[in-house]
Amino acid sequence: MWQVIVFGFLSIPLTLSAQTSSSGAAQTWRNANDAVGSLKRGHADVLKWEQANVPPPAVQDTVAEGLKLLTIEDVTRQAWRNHRDLAGSLARLGAANVALIAAGRWTEIDSGLQRRVDGMDEVLSVAVQARKAWLQALAARQALAQYRSILDAAEAASELGQRMVNVGNWSALQQARVQLVQSSAQMNLTRAQHAATQAQARLIKTLGLTGQVASVTLPESLPEVPPQIVPLDAWQNKALALQAQLPGAEGLRNQANITMALAAYQASHALVKGSRDALKTRAFINEETVLHYNGMLSSVWDVLDAARSQSQALIDAIGAQRDFWIAEADLQWVLQGGEPDSLVSLGGGGEAAASAAH
Repeated sequence: MWQVIVFGFLSIPLTLSAQTSSSGAAQTWRNANDAVGSLKRGHADVLKWEQANVPPPAVQDTVAEGLKLLTIEDVTRQAWRNHRDLAGSLARLGAANVALIAAGRWTEIDSGLQRRVDGMDEVLSVAVQARKAWLQALAARQALAQYRSILDAAEAASELGQRMVNVGNWSALQQARVQLVQSSAQMNLTRAQHAATQAQARLIKTLGLTGQVASVTLPESLPEVPPQIVPLDAWQNKALALQAQLPGAEGLRNQANITMALAAYQASHALVKGSRDALKTRAFINEETVLHYNGMLSSVWDVLDAARSQSQALIDAIGAQRDFWIAEADLQWVLQGGEPDSLVSLGGGGEAAASAAH
């Protein structure tokens, strides 16, 4: 019964109030609700009836058609198109090197090109800024579904609590606490929606398309993070090759930047692994809670709380995934002699999108 909703919780919104759309269903629901106090299992029997009469899930809105930026290469090449002054530098780099940069495979490029090709620093700067903006926009949009799931669980709890208050099974104080959770979930969703809108606007601005494109089509999820990081000696060999070509002061600055970028890269990958472990644990807790509920060893409130916690764990995992790719972009950039204004802020990605998670 209720577990069907819980297992589909991350993709199908709960619509407890939608069952009153037809007059017959509404009357049946009212009769069941009025009698809740006399039922042996109280609210559980009402929920059992609702499960049998739940309406079909609403069709999700399709993504608005706009500029399609489905890969890192898409967004990088689009950014270059709006910097026509880079055409000469791109031509001097050659098609093979340009393809490697666009695909994010910077470690395969000769670090000496930075010194030999005029304007290559700008080519790389434009590429990395576009890449970061794309990752931020994608992560912010991907997290929205989980914020909606958290609100769905809170609304279901609030609706159930109100019914119990109406028949005298609950106090107003108990209901107030549930309503507070719902209010917090609604505010977090509003923040997340605003953050996603801002992130997309920043992406469009970074690409130089403000006023030309209203929206962009993004992939469904962030790129998968590799199970293992690139061995440290590979990065260090790349760093030594670069620093051998730099003058004293510039070489020291680059060495400091590489040290910080490498630390962020390692830490961000560790956080991805940690978030995945936490997500597996949350999924286990969710499944066990449903089994306990079926055995009447836990309440529907425990089920809803487990579902909310699992959605929050997914939000955290998305943030960790985003931060890894930003840290990787920073590291590759400094290994080509770049100087980022700042490195990724783990847990926030340097943007407001993550603040909505707290």
